[in-house]
Amino acid sequence: MKNKIFNGFEIVQDLIKLRWVPEILKSISQGNQRYSEILNSIPYMSHTELNRKLAILGEKKVIEKREEDGSYLLLEFGEDLVHIFHHLEDLEEKYFQIRDSV
Repeated sequence: MKNKIFNGFEIVQDLIKLRWVPEILKSISQGNQRYSEILNSIPYMSHTELNRKLAILGEKKVIEKREEDGSYLLLEFGEDLVHIFHHLEDLEEKYFQIRDSV
């Protein structure tokens, strides 16, 4: 039987390892809620790739597309993932930028 930490890590890893997912979620969290805003906020991302990732994130209940105006919103799971991304960025700044500058 797997433990809860491993299960939680596996769930998060399945999404984080997908290219563009962190960028998409951070973009939405920063107020880019329309398709064109998300696409324009992420350099080098194609329409096809954004469509694929939005579909996956919708299926996994990370985001929701509002029917009335077509905007994308983070669901609770998506907000939690963005929170994790911020912690990962903090770790990178705290432990890896120091090494790079030495």
